[in-house]
Amino acid sequence: MPKVIAVEEVNSRVWDALAKASSVTSWFQTREAYDFFGGLSFLEAFAFGVEDEGALKGVVVGYIQKDGGRLKRFFSRRAIILGGPLLADEISDEELVLLLKTLKKQLKHKAIYIESRNFNNYGRWRLAFEQCGFAYEPHYDIWVDTSSADVVNVNLGKSRKRDIRVSLRDGATVVVRPTMEQVKEYYAILSNLYRNKVKTPLFPLEFFEKLYDLPSSMFLLVEYGGKIVGGTVCVGLNGKALYEMYACGLDGVNKNIFPSELATFAGLQFASDHGFPRFDMMGAGRPDDGGYGVRDFKLKFGGELVEFGRYIHVCNRLLFGVGKMGVKLMKKL
Repeated sequence: MPKVIAVEEVNSRVWDALAKASSVTSWFQTREAYDFFGGLSFLEAFAFGVEDEGALKGVVVGYIQKDGGRLKRFFSRRAIILGGPLLADEISDEELVLLLKTLKKQLKHKAIYIESRNFNNYGRWRLAFEQCGFAYEPHYDIWVDTSSADVVNVNLGKSRKRDIRVSLRDGATVVVRPTMEQVKEYYAILSNLYRNKVKTPLFPLEFFEKLYDLPSSMFLLVEYGGKIVGGTVCVGLNGKALYEMYACGLDGVNKNIFPSELATFAGLQFASDHGFPRFDMMGAGRPDDGGYGVRDFKLKFGGELVEFGRYIHVCNRLLFGVGKMGVKLMKKL
């Protein structure tokens, strides 16, 4: 009989073995990720496992996120499962259903909704998710083949190659091991972008400070004229993928400097040089987002548009509706 077990009962070596074997593995479902999220003061991490006859069949790692002051925090409580659950390829629907039902029971009073943001294909388990009240919503991702430097170069468009070439020629450089002061410069650029254009909450500086010390993280910042003008922040899972969590650039500081393009190219180059067969750009909007500029930018690096979607369970429909109206209003301001 399958049973759900607390994260403290999950053997780390068995967890690592499942991550290596599963076809839907991502860094965000590893023990390292759980420990990282659990160490942040502004998030509440959670994790559960399901086993059957002593064999670990699945692990789900996530965090509860809240934004702003007391009132806003109440209406913005959501449980995020980045990457989707870590599942054994042979997990049964019964085992997965038990894991999902436990997840719902444990989080129903803590979060307004639970969202699994899939970075791999979970189509074979769609019926199990839907049986547990998780609705499927289409959502794009972009995968870039980084199996070799030659593949990366071939897939780059001519205009991207030109932008990268002239940026390096005219004085821009990629800082592979930035100082914390340089990371803070980068965070200021990112904060301004999220506040004025993206208009969605950005994690506080603490997130980047602690990520900076993580062995699996990589900060690749673009420097020009003695200042940080952009960069990309990634985490990697050996043999699987390098994930681009954040990327931005002060485009326009010089007509021949393209920090956004150089930052993403630095990520692609790092992935191909360090044995990551795939560069995951972590999201490219919904199919009905016709004018989604971020998607257009990302596709210029030769990636493949994939659609693995998201599974969403609403724990409180009234508060969910109020929260959606609030998000729409904030984006219009």
